[in-house]
Amino acid sequence: MITTDICIIGAGPVGLFAVFEAGLLKMRCHLIDVLPQVGGQLSEIYPHKPIYDIPGYPTIRAQDLIDNQMKQIEPFSPTFTLGERVEGLEKQEDGSYVVISSEGTHIHCQVVVISGGLGCFEPRKPELANLAQYERKGVDYMVKNPETYRDKKIIIAGGGDSALDWAIYLSDIAKELTLIHRSDSFRGAPDSADKVYELAQKGAINLLLSHNLADVHGTDRLSHVIAINKQKEEISMEADYFIPLFGLTPKLGPIADWGLQIDKNAIEVNTVDYSTNIERIYAIGDINTYPGKLKLILCGYHEAALMAQSAFRFVYPDQKLSFKYTTVNGINTF
Repeated sequence: MITTDICIIGAGPVGLFAVFEAGLLKMRCHLIDVLPQVGGQLSEIYPHKPIYDIPGYPTIRAQDLIDNQMKQIEPFSPTFTLGERVEGLEKQEDGSYVVISSEGTHIHCQVVVISGGLGCFEPRKPELANLAQYERKGVDYMVKNPETYRDKKIIIAGGGDSALDWAIYLSDIAKELTLIHRSDSFRGAPDSADKVYELAQKGAINLLLSHNLADVHGTDRLSHVIAINKQKEEISMEADYFIPLFGLTPKLGPIADWGLQIDKNAIEVNTVDYSTNIERIYAIGDINTYPGKLKLILCGYHEAALMAQSAFRFVYPDQKLSFKYTTVNGINTF
C-alpha cells in the first residue's frame, strides 16, 4: 500500500504543476499514469512540438517544458507509478480513498485529482479507404522526431493548432510541405494562421484551402495523396509522408463508472475549486469541462492552483490555510 496525501491520475504538465502547488502547502503527491514516462501527450505524442503560450517563454519545446517542470517539483519528492492504468476506486470509512491500478497497486490518499488530459486517447483518422495499409509506411498521426521529415515531401492535413504549428515548424525542415484544410479558414490561433498565410505567400509552403482528402496511393510505401476541390477536381500530390492532424478521440475508461457527472467525455466541475460532484475528487486540465472552458495548459495550471487550496482542508482538517510573510529588503517571502 502506497500512502500519500493526494493521488494524481495523469502525469502530464497539469498534473506535474499540481504537485508543485500541493508541495507549497506541505502536501505529498503520488502520480499514476498509463504511459511509461511522465509528460502525458507532450512526451508521448509531440515531444518536439513548439509551444508558444507558456508565460516567460516565447517558444519552448514540449519535452523541455516537461523536463523543466520535473526540476521544479524535485524539492517536493513526488512518487510515481508509471505504465499502469487506474482501474478501481474504493472509498474508506474516514472519507479517504484507495486507488487501485491495473497491476494491483494500491494507493491510499485523502484526495484524488484526475488530471488525465483527454483520458485514454487515440488519433482521429480521415475516412480514406487505403489509409491503414500505409500506417507506419508514410502515414503518421503524430510527429515524434522532426528529423524524420528532413528533406522529404510532407503533406499535413488539418485546421487546428497542431496542424498550424507543425506546418510552421516543419517548413524549415521539409523539402516540400503542403497543408490541406477542408475549410477556407483555420480553427487554430489567429497568430499561427497568419504565419501560415505568410509562409504560403513567400512560397515556403503550399496551402490548399477548401480541399477535401480523397485517397492515398503507393506500393510498399505511401507515394501520393489525392485531394479534391470545390469544383470536384482531383489533385494528385507526391508525398513521402502524410500527417493528418485531426485531434484525438477521448475515452475516460474506468473513470466513467465512478459516478462522476460527465458531459461528452469530460468531467463537470465547480469552477470555485474544480471539485467534482463527489467529495474529495477533483478534475483539472483537458479532462474537465465548465462554461467558458479553454483547453490550454495555462488554464490547467490555474485550475491546479485553486484545487490545491481546496484540497488542503481534507489533508489537514484541523488547520486553517493561511500565509505569513516576512519582509526582507523590501521583498515579501513566506
